[in-house]
Amino acid sequence: MRLAEKLKCDTVVSEISTGQGTVNFKINRELLTKTVLQQVIEDGSKYGLKSELFSGLPKKRIVVEFSSPNVAKKFHVGHLRSTIIGNFIANLKEALGHQVTRINYLGDWGMQFGLLGTGFQLFGYEEKLQSSPLQHLFEVYVQVNKEAADDKNVAKSAHEFFQRLELGDMQALALWQKFRDLSIDEYMRIYQRLGVHFDEYSGESFYREKSQEVLKLLDSKGLLQKTLKGTAVVDLSGNGDPSSVCTVMRSDGTSLYATRDLAAAIDRMEKYNFDKMIYVTDKGQKKHFQQVFQILQIMGYDWAERCQHVPFGVVQGMKTRRGDVTFLEDVLNEIRLRMLQNMASIKTTKELENPEETAEQVGLAALIIQDFRGFLLSDYQFSWDRVFQSRGDTGVFLQYTHARLHSLEETFGCGYLNDFNTACLQEPQSVSILQHLLRFDEVLYRSSQDLQPRHIVSYLLTLSHLAAVAHRTLHVRNSPPEVAGARLHLFRAVRSVLANGMKLLGITPVCRM
Repeated sequence: MRLAEKLKCDTVVSEISTGQGTVNFKINRELLTKTVLQQVIEDGSKYGLKSELFSGLPKKRIVVEFSSPNVAKKFHVGHLRSTIIGNFIANLKEALGHQVTRINYLGDWGMQFGLLGTGFQLFGYEEKLQSSPLQHLFEVYVQVNKEAADDKNVAKSAHEFFQRLELGDMQALALWQKFRDLSIDEYMRIYQRLGVHFDEYSGESFYREKSQEVLKLLDSKGLLQKTLKGTAVVDLSGNGDPSSVCTVMRSDGTSLYATRDLAAAIDRMEKYNFDKMIYVTDKGQKKHFQQVFQILQIMGYDWAERCQHVPFGVVQGMKTRRGDVTFLEDVLNEIRLRMLQNMASIKTTKELENPEETAEQVGLAALIIQDFRGFLLSDYQFSWDRVFQSRGDTGVFLQYTHARLHSLEETFGCGYLNDFNTACLQEPQSVSILQHLLRFDEVLYRSSQDLQPRHIVSYLLTLSHLAAVAHRTLHVRNSPPEVAGARLHLFRAVRSVLANGMKLLGITPVCRM
């Protein structure tokens, strides 16, 4: 009680009272309303990012490695998750003002290219390779694997082809380069549909020579141990504990995945001098990255602690009409097709200039929200039906809300935006929206701390539910001009924040659907 008497009201706090063991402050609502809405409109796409929560944050150089499919092998659901999660992390870091480099580290080297080279000479067609490289190389790869299992000569010539590659044979390398270039061209086209881009298409092939240097370095530091089989390992426990032994060289002297990752990390540090490097892969690679980071540490690279693995869980049961997911493009086509069917069956669908594109954007939103709703580490069972529910907490609902608010602005124009009367926004529906808008920065902060998109997802879903209620009760049409203007202001702020959040998640907001 005595405390309450000492406190003075000011422009922000309009009333101070006491309850049982509590002091209650009443906030000046009109000031809250004006401040929040002005901030949202003025800051635009930077709203929430200018918060004092982020002030004084040093700007860093950040490398994010994500997607990373294998040339000629399936682009499975794990690659899809890595792609959308990595894109989100890169978007968020970039929005916070950091300098981000997005790297796609392709599986573009290894024995599979021996098989591919041989397979292409046996079953390849140049025109098929040019028109659909990913599909054709995959077919060749499957076919040559079958042959190699039955015919020792095929296996032998595959091994020889890979050795020619390793030794730098021009003819073999030219074919390999063609496979790689055509695959990347097609991947870029598909990533564009996803709204994803990369600054660098790197790959295991870049680190052939450099992995040999890593092996020499490990050897000179006395960290390499030869095994009876002729392989070379690094013992991380120091006492031969088999669970902490990492193999870094095959018996024929060639490098492995781990060696190439070591070489890549060292190379990127030289090239980008990063403050943080984030690897986005499934949780099955957790141990692999622990070992890689540990080896870097014992090699004397203190910056190993700047490396971070963001693991994610497994998605079960994602199938397209062609069966299990083999190509990313199949998933995108499936999404578009299903969404078009959905849109056709809903009576409220407007005549769209480009229904295919809208279907794709709405469908992608559905896929991303389904994926980002829980903890990234959780496994989940995939269901197309759940992805496309228009009711409930889905990406379809977010897109629908955005489109609806956009059409409200189109219908009533934007002349009202200069000034508005805050006294017209005192209904509980308005106040709960304002309070929610005020919390956007906290949500961004939480996601920036743990790199989990779920905080932003649940925030946007709540915002959309609040907007739906307000849209039903706070009418713009037939309201006095002052009231209509204030409400349009509120709805515009909601749409702006909704669009900001969706873009961070990697979703393109649609204006009609």
